[in-house]
Amino acid sequence: MSERSPVRSGKGRERTSPVTFYRQVVAELRKVVWPSQQQLVTYFLVVMFFVLFMIAIVSVLDLAFGKAVFQVFGGNKTTTNTQ
Repeated sequence: MSERSPVRSGKGRERTSPVTFYRQVVAELRKVVWPSQQQLVTYFLVVMFFVLFMIAIVSVLDLAFGKAVFQVFGGNKTTTNTQ
């Protein structure tokens, strides 16, 4: 077996001040490569098409399985009015 170093708990570290944390967050956000408007529109359209396609597939399967269940469990029973 290989020896592992013990897992450190958070007790040995100093807490980061809120100002330092905010500065680090802003610095990380400046590193982000933001998409252009054209890329954003393209990504939006691709995602919307995919979501609508999946909705259509699930709807068709739901309708088909629903009809199959009614066929199996006697959805075509005739009812008589006995009043």
